[in-house]
This record gives sequence, C-alpha cells and structure tokens, in this order.
Amino acid sequence: MTTVDPEFAASEAKQARRARLFTRINAADKWFQVLGLSWATPVLKAAAGDNPKAQMAEIWRLLVVPLLAIAAFLMVWGTLAPKVQTSLGAVPGPAQVWSEMVNLHEDAQAKAKKRARFEEMVEKRNQKLIASGRADQVKQVAYTGAPSYYQQIWTSIKTVFFGFLIATVVAVPMGIAAGLSPTANAALNPLIQIFKPVSPLAWLPIVTMIVSAVYVTNDGWFAKSFLISAITVTLCSLWPTLINTALGVASIDKDLVNVSKVLKMNTYTKITKLVLPSALPLIFTGLRLSLGVGWMVLIAAEMLAQNPGLGKFVWDEFQNGSSSSLAKIMVAVFTIGIIGFLLDRVMYALQSLFTFSNNR
Repeated sequence: MTTVDPEFAASEAKQARRARLFTRINAADKWFQVLGLSWATPVLKAAAGDNPKAQMAEIWRLLVVPLLAIAAFLMVWGTLAPKVQTSLGAVPGPAQVWSEMVNLHEDAQAKAKKRARFEEMVEKRNQKLIASGRADQVKQVAYTGAPSYYQQIWTSIKTVFFGFLIATVVAVPMGIAAGLSPTANAALNPLIQIFKPVSPLAWLPIVTMIVSAVYVTNDGWFAKSFLISAITVTLCSLWPTLINTALGVASIDKDLVNVSKVLKMNTYTKITKLVLPSALPLIFTGLRLSLGVGWMVLIAAEMLAQNPGLGKFVWDEFQNGSSSSLAKIMVAVFTIGIIGFLLDRVMYALQSLFTFSNNR
C-alpha cells in the first residue's frame, strides 16, 4: 500500500487552485478588453503571484502611464485656463468644471422631485374627480417644465440609436447586394461617392422641410424634432456600414463561394449560412464607425435645429452667456466624449459575442 506525502498533496492542490484562478482571469480578460479595463488583467495576475515583474511592466503601460497622462493634462489645463480671458470670463479649470457638474446633478434631482410632485398632484385631482362621479373630466396633463441635464442626455441617446437602427436596416442589405453583385456595386458606387462626404449641416434643412411637409400630425408616435435629428443621423451614418458590409461580402473566400454553388444553395441560405458569418467582422467594424459618426452628427444637428438633447444644451448655454455657461459647456463636452466611448464599447461587446474578431 502506497502512502501519499501530505506536503506533496497540499502542493498539488495549491497548484490546481492557482491554475483554476488563472483560467478565470484569462476568461475575464476578454470582457476587461470590451469594457476598456485591460489593466485589470495584469493587476489580478500580479496579485495571484504570476510573474510579478512582468505584470508590473504591463500595469505601468496600461494603467500608470494613462493616469500620468491624464494628470499632466489636468495640470496643464488648470495652469493655462485662468490665463485665457473670453467674453464670458476666464476659461474654467478642472475645479470649476467639476463644481458645475455637481450643480447640474443637483439641479437634475430638484427637477425630478418637482416633476414627481406635479404628477402626484394631477393623479390626486383625477382620483377626486372619479370619486365624485365626474370621471369624464379626468385629464392627463403633461409636465411642461424644463428638462434636466440627464433627460437631455437620454434624449440624445434615444435619438442616435433610432437613427443608427434605421441606417443599419438600410445599409446592411444594400452592402450585401453590392458585395454579391458587380452590377449592384456599379449602381451604388456613384451614389456612395456623391453623398458620403455631405455634411449634416447640408442635410438638416432638407430633412426639416420634408418631415414638416410629410409628418403633419401632432399625435404621432414621435415628435417632429426627434424625427428630424434621427433621419439626419441616418443619412450621415449609413455609409461606413454600407461600405464595410460590401467589402466584407466581396472578400469572402472564393472556395466557399464555389462550395455554395456545388451544394446548389438558394440565395437566402447562401446569405445566412455563408455570407453573413464570413462578413460579420467587417460589418461590425462598419457599425462601430457608423455609430461614432452618428453621435457626432447628432450633436451638430441638435445645435443647429435647436432640437432637444445635448446639442441644444450646449447652444443654449452659449447663448445664455452667464458666468457659469462656459463651465457647463465643458461638462457637456466631457459628457459627449464619455458617451461616445461607451457607445463604442457597447458595439464592441456585441461584436465579441457574434464574431471571433480581435479588432478593438
């Protein structure tokens, strides 16, 4: 009968636990990359004792260097900002911008409470009418107070996703057709080359006039301002998806195309089983580009057309001309940038779920 050395067994168990831990860390690394938290992987590995020297080098590159760059930016900003005088006073530094961000948050909370009180008051009034037998006098009164900063952010996010969704529905089928058919590609290419460089500022007046002429109801699902901004986003953001989809479809391995001919696949089967899976990495690259373009276009469209959203917030503060306006505009600039980054991360997360691409 053989005996097992307790120390050897304990060492084997410890190594097995470490191996499982590193496996979990490596599995989590994919999502750290998606979330823009790639520095978390070497931190966890260093904490687990995996080659601390090499992991510290990665931590320096992925975490410390970016933090130092941000700190240097804040120092330069804080030093130079008070020296630049504008019509609204000195350019606000980081402290002033942070203070205005806190003020906007508190203002949003106050407006939310005010709206809740108004809706509660309307509900109590309607309940009294029903209790007194005057249900025919019940009315749903819409709150007309000024939107909060968070509501304007939400309006912009809804608008850009709606416009992006329309662009995707239009661009992907057209891109597949252009990639599969030289005739379709020849027909679409001149239109792409002509309309792709057109600025949203040129599309906006045309869209405004057409929507105002066609969408005449006031009881529709969408407000006119929402449709105008969303369609402008669509017209400017569909081109990257269309071009990348056509490129991805046209780049499919010719051997796979020959196999589809041998198997006598119909068009639907060929597209769903062969074309889309092969072209998805480039399609998602186009979608990420389109969403980024759409977000930039939306802010410009909201500013020019005075449609609700972050763009209108920026323009209103510019026109307001108060001592805090410039700081609020800078808060909006950082908000726009952060949301743009998060939108890209959302698309990259979807890309990671549906493709094996390593593009970031």
